[in-house]
Amino acid sequence: MNFDNIRIVLVNTTHPGNIGAVARAMKNMGLSRLYLVEPRLFPHEEAEWRAVSAGDLLESAVVTATLDEAIADCQFVVGTSARGRRIPWPVLDPRTCAEHIDQRADNEQVAILFGREDRGLTNEELQLCNLHLHIPTSEDYSSLNLAMAVQVVAYELRMRQAAPQLPAEADAEWDAPFATRENMERFYQHLEETLVGIEFLDPAAPRQLMARLRRLYARVRLDEMELNILRGILTETQKWVERGKQGSGR
Repeated sequence: MNFDNIRIVLVNTTHPGNIGAVARAMKNMGLSRLYLVEPRLFPHEEAEWRAVSAGDLLESAVVTATLDEAIADCQFVVGTSARGRRIPWPVLDPRTCAEHIDQRADNEQVAILFGREDRGLTNEELQLCNLHLHIPTSEDYSSLNLAMAVQVVAYELRMRQAAPQLPAEADAEWDAPFATRENMERFYQHLEETLVGIEFLDPAAPRQLMARLRRLYARVRLDEMELNILRGILTETQKWVERGKQGSGR
């Protein structure tokens, strides 16, 4: 597993000390790529103090204004979640999730997202993910400190270094690179525009259609060639819709 292809992404972290503690947890397990999405206080002396000997991770941390910027070039995105969601999504424990990451991290950019200390990731942010990761805890007290959660996940990734390798997945020698998150977002926008154009999707009452379609494509994982084919189909569909409107005088 190539740890250089794995990034830990913290979204809207409130306390700078948690950022430092996460950096220390990462360095303990050999991870070095830290991304910070709009942190409330950073850089900050408390982050440096809590990082101890992992100050280099803070110095090299990438700070972005949006989550989209932080994961735009990623092909596989995992979101940590502690809550049940209205629409079920593929959810794995850290050990099983580490196996999936292990199978991809040699050739793909992988992001693992951790949300806000008080409420985690939003539904919209979780819909950007291929998988959701849930850390099993006691029902009596399920709250995990941010750095503790990162430590658990990082530990499972480290353990994969010594674990027997699983048989290669069917997509291990795929003939085209998997689509980046940035290109998938363009596809979803194109898809929604087309569905509105053919009046399959009512913008005034969208229900959960796009969320369910996101879940479908996240589960399938499109490569760049497949994505281009689908976008070509959408473009031609939009042309036919426009011709129909012109023919009917609408």
